[in-house]
This record gives sequence, structure tokens and C-alpha cells, in this order.
Amino acid sequence: MMHWLYMGGYWPYVWPSYLLTLFAVTLNIYLARRSLSAAKSEARRRAQAQRSEA
Repeated sequence: MMHWLYMGGYWPYVWPSYLLTLFAVTLNIYLARRSLSAAKSEARRRAQAQRSEA
């Protein structure tokens, strides 16, 4: 197991790359969900304003 984790001596390059990729994917998912939530709120607000005008 340790041999696999050591990755032939390249672990200082491999594991930070994995962590950076995980961080980027997680951040992307978080920002996409936040953007979707804001868009839904804006759509509800506009629909409510449109109903009150009619």
C-alpha cells in the first residue's frame, strides 16, 4: 500500500494535483448550485412582480 501511495517517488507532484483537482471540482459544484439558487430566486421575484402588475 505504501508503495502505491509513494507513487515511485512522484508523490509530491501527484497528490497535490489530486487535491487541487478535487478542490476545483468541489468549488465548481458549489458555485453552480449557488448560481442556480440565485437564478431561481430572481425568477420567482420577477414572476411575483409580474403577477402583482396584472
